Amino acid sequence: MLMPNWMDPEYLLHWMGNWALWGTLLVVFIECGVLFPILPGDSLLFAVGLFIAQGSIDVPLWLACVLLTIAAFLGNVSGYYIGRALGTSLFRNPNARFLKPKYIEQTHEFFERYGPRALVMARFVPIVRTFITIVAGAGKMDPKKFFLWTGVGAVIWAPGITLLGHALGNVEFIHKNLEAALILLVLISLIPMVVEYLLARRRNRNNKSGDAPKHAAPKHPVSNGQ
Repeated sequence: MLMPNWMDPEYLLHWMGNWALWGTLLVVFIECGVLFPILPGDSLLFAVGLFIAQGSIDVPLWLACVLLTIAAFLGNVSGYYIGRALGTSLFRNPNARFLKPKYIEQTHEFFERYGPRALVMARFVPIVRTFITIVAGAGKMDPKKFFLWTGVGAVIWAPGITLLGHALGNVEFIHKNLEAALILLVLISLIPMVVEYLLARRRNRNNKSGDAPKHAAPKHPVSNGQ
């Protein structure tokens, strides 16, 4: 695959062997909230479903979906409490790659725009699904509301992508072109981020044009010829 081995879900699952599902649970848990966002979450879930369909992972599909949902939920909860405990101390370095101070304000705006469903939407955006839970904790989001919506996101995300992989697991084209299918899945998962970025740029341009200064009125009255 074009990515390094540790980002290649097919390589990882073969490498983990009989521990493939348990290793996937650990990866999902870490990516969903333990400050390490660069992991193959979406593609790994897809590959797990595909491997279950092919019999390479001998675990009932329903059990895999339940365990993966729990791992995703607990990962988000851990990220929330990391953010709640450390607060804005995580965001003091303006040159940091991920935890820049401006991200707190941007994420608060994200919550205000989309409400609690932002926690569901972020599930499908790599990196953001790790970051948003930490910021929710740092922003002291109501725990009950956080648990509810991050739980909804976990139920939709983890089983949804796993079931998609399972449904396509015996499709010959997907089986023969697994690498291409996984890369396509990663690209598709980036679409919400790209769309949001473009919309944000458009809003900024509109705001700047709306704030453009009007022509100043003359300081002195125009002479009437007298």
